Amino acid sequence: MEEQQRVLSLDVGTKTIGVAVSDPLGITAQGVGVIRRRDLTLDLEEIDEIVKLYNAGGFVVGYPMNMDGTTGFQAKFVDVFVERLKALGLPIALEDERLTTKIAEAAMISGNVRRDKRKLLIDQQAAIIILQGYLDRKRRTGLSNGKDPY
Repeated sequence: MEEQQRVLSLDVGTKTIGVAVSDPLGITAQGVGVIRRRDLTLDLEEIDEIVKLYNAGGFVVGYPMNMDGTTGFQAKFVDVFVERLKALGLPIALEDERLTTKIAEAAMISGNVRRDKRKLLIDQQAAIIILQGYLDRKRRTGLSNGKDPY
């Protein structure tokens, strides 16, 4: 991945996909928005447009793990999504997303974000947390999590 290309983070759900992007230096994560799921092909077209808009050079996809470290139904759903995402031709890293939604919600509650607004922002905030965790680990250790192609 080129140094000036950004990393795009995806928090994949059944109804929405939260999207975040790194700054060009790979230090901070910012929210991009939420994709309302329609059809996988259309979802991927929208993601491809975001890739072009932000000059993204790869993806970090939140990977749902159970608290005991095993995977369940939701992980299989993300596996299918990731297989299709590979068609965009960019490297894909999987990042453990345990508790990211709860952390995002707690942060918004402490920030006095109204419940109706939280519902709209929760997936984007989870994508930010996933990406920031990835960026921080990479910067701190210089190492990937073993599922990271960059």
